[in-house]
Amino acid sequence: MSTSKVILAVVVTYNRRELLERCINYLQKQSRLPDHILVINNGSTDDTEEMLKARGIHYITQDNVGSAGGWYRGIQYALKEGFDAVWLMDDDGYPDIESLNILEQALQPGVACVSSVVLREDKPTHFVFPFSVLNKNDLPAVFACPRKISSLKRLSKIANGGMYPFAHLFNGALVSTEAIKQIGNINRDFFIYGEEVDYLFRLRRFGPVYSVLAAHHFHPDVNSRPYTPIKIYYYIKNTLILNRRYLNLVFVRNILTIVAALGRTAYRNGLSEALSYLVGRNARTFYRAISRGLQDQIGKDFYG
Repeated sequence: MSTSKVILAVVVTYNRRELLERCINYLQKQSRLPDHILVINNGSTDDTEEMLKARGIHYITQDNVGSAGGWYRGIQYALKEGFDAVWLMDDDGYPDIESLNILEQALQPGVACVSSVVLREDKPTHFVFPFSVLNKNDLPAVFACPRKISSLKRLSKIANGGMYPFAHLFNGALVSTEAIKQIGNINRDFFIYGEEVDYLFRLRRFGPVYSVLAAHHFHPDVNSRPYTPIKIYYYIKNTLILNRRYLNLVFVRNILTIVAALGRTAYRNGLSEALSYLVGRNARTFYRAISRGLQDQIGKDFYG
């Protein structure tokens, strides 16, 4: 039987005032209200601060140190102020009103983290971030067919007791501060990509990490958002680093990472843009990302 926890809700934001306000509205409608809401404002230049002041929402403004730096600051606050758990999300999604209640019940002693499933707000039967089929070691399988699960219905068929031992963190993830005390804070060197995967595997050193299928977090579909060179750079570099640190079949995964980067760029930005990373104006970015990723050179070092 679970006991009541003192929970901090943390939202990291950058220049998304309207979406942030929507997220706050849903936090304040929860059937189990968070005990405190904190917004980490990564140097927004819109009227984010004015809105937060008008609504009386506690916030911390800092330089834009990337998503990793935002999560780091929020977790740091949770530890300093003695919260039992921290509920982490970005600014463009929002939780179902029952989400925190469901997650609190699932965060039993010894469990490191429980997370909502992230559903498309325009098609809530499907995930924004499809789940990997897992192998016997609960790692994303390379040779499974299919390799990804895109719908809530399909995942429910294989999730034992409505829980799946994998999660897409920071879109409604409730993390035990006991686990954080053991494994440490976010690695800020990941900057804008991969910190959530790194933290997933580090949290597993403390205890299980689950997605709870009954807890829903709604989010815009990101599959059509164009890629920028900086996102391509950190996607490639940091994913190669994560493959080496945590996964098996590293060479195969590295090839798949590079192919995926080019394929997603072609889909979102057009074929000519994807080709520019191979032989055109963005080639330096592309090959530097591969080189530094293979050398495990983590850190903020983008050169366009």
